[in-house]
Amino acid sequence: MYDVTALGELLIDFTPAGLSGQGQPLFEQNPGGAPANVLAALSRLGRRTAFIGKVGQDFFGDFLAGVLAQAGIAHDGLLRDPSCRTTLAFVHLDPNGDRSFSFYRNPGADLMLRPEEVPEATVRNCRFFHFGSVSMTADPARSATRTAVQLASQADCLVSFDPNLRLPLWPSPEEARRVILAELDPVDVLKISDEELTFLTGLTDLDQGARWFFENAPLQLLLITRGPRGAYGATRSAKASHPAFDVRTIDTTGAGDAFTGAILHRLLQRGKEPARLTAAELEADLAYANAAGSLATTRTGAIPALPTDAAIQDCLAHTAPLN
Repeated sequence: MYDVTALGELLIDFTPAGLSGQGQPLFEQNPGGAPANVLAALSRLGRRTAFIGKVGQDFFGDFLAGVLAQAGIAHDGLLRDPSCRTTLAFVHLDPNGDRSFSFYRNPGADLMLRPEEVPEATVRNCRFFHFGSVSMTADPARSATRTAVQLASQADCLVSFDPNLRLPLWPSPEEARRVILAELDPVDVLKISDEELTFLTGLTDLDQGARWFFENAPLQLLLITRGPRGAYGATRSAKASHPAFDVRTIDTTGAGDAFTGAILHRLLQRGKEPARLTAAELEADLAYANAAGSLATTRTGAIPALPTDAAIQDCLAHTAPLN
């Protein structure tokens, strides 16, 4: 059995890498895609993981298949599409290391995954099934994602959802909000950013946002990441917050995925329903996940920057939280 199976996009992040001798921008080819990043984070923490998705039958697809194999992620569910290219994302960084994206996907191979191509056994035989909303921006991948979530829910797997909102990939903000909110019924663990909280609910207050979600969806655990301000978590009976850590941030790509992978790792360690977390347990798990997310910002790229458990423990022991 897999600890975590994830379905979604696997793509190339072209990350800024300085200037050429002629003063022109250079970009480094890095593996990316939030669901794959989360699995890579979990694999680095010793978890057994499996990926489901589609890439092009091209050089970039070959590279990404090799990355999954090297990371120890089972990739029997990775399919190749000869008719569409692997999706590319060019990452732009501001002076604080915060990133934005320009996507080359019209469509990309990740959107071509069909419901009948979802490997049922890989979905059913896991403790957590994880997905995002990038695979739901259009069919057939939207239907394939829904098929997988339904299979996982029927098999009593815990379902984890990180919308990972990328508005340029959606036909409209209204459709993005409608589709994301419609997917909450089978979700046990929801991870969003503070910007996504406002986008989905119109609220900025974290406690009010948590109440909104618990009134409108059968969630067990809500997690809200807040960049350098750390993260907030809530169940229906407990809540906690923890700041990020004082590290030298150069690239925030993949920080949220490192956080998500670390949280799922801790939930697997505890072996209890997320709804039963105490405030103290939730705070400890947020500290661990914030350390993972903070460390991921100290290197460029997503998967290459993911920390080990030893690095996370060292951060917890020796790095000061941000005020």
